[in-house]
Amino acid sequence: MKYLILSLILFGLSACSTMMTGLAEITGLSFFHDRRSSEMQLHDERIEINAAVELNSHDETRSKCHFNVTAYNGTVLVTGEAPTEKLRHKVISIVQTIKGVKLVHNEIKIAPLSSFTTRSQDSLITTKIKSSLSEIKNLPGFDSTRVKVITESGVVYLLGLVHEHEANVATEIARREIGVKQVVKIFELIKYETD
Repeated sequence: MKYLILSLILFGLSACSTMMTGLAEITGLSFFHDRRSSEMQLHDERIEINAAVELNSHDETRSKCHFNVTAYNGTVLVTGEAPTEKLRHKVISIVQTIKGVKLVHNEIKIAPLSSFTTRSQDSLITTKIKSSLSEIKNLPGFDSTRVKVITESGVVYLLGLVHEHEANVATEIARREIGVKQVVKIFELIKYETD
């Protein structure tokens, strides 16, 4: 009984942590600095939540796959691992049916599920890149909260509504981080008059 209660508490804390992270993105500084409209930010958040609920409602995708769904301005990045092409396709098919998804970048690898160590290293890489981006002072108008950083097995994905020069600087910073195997740009480039 003690183990059951402890498990429920730990599950609740991790669920709260995940929810609070999402809420922090919506209610924090990034909300005010984001180039997306407030409606689009909430729309992207709904895409991520709906995709997670839908993917976790299928036994095969929930138990056999590892996936992360990130939405930015209606463009969705799906990363993780699936043991077969059939399951990889199933994950992407489910995400494509979510209301409001404009484009899906399928970055799920056919591979065994990543380990806790790999996922921890990925989190560390993401944190270090975000920290380095926040230290940029010599790029007028640049705001690090406008760049979304996702790391999966050492591959860094960069999303955001950015100017070309901002994209180039962010990409170079990500490439320099120790442990980064590759940087994939999924930026939506904008012109200066749209700020």
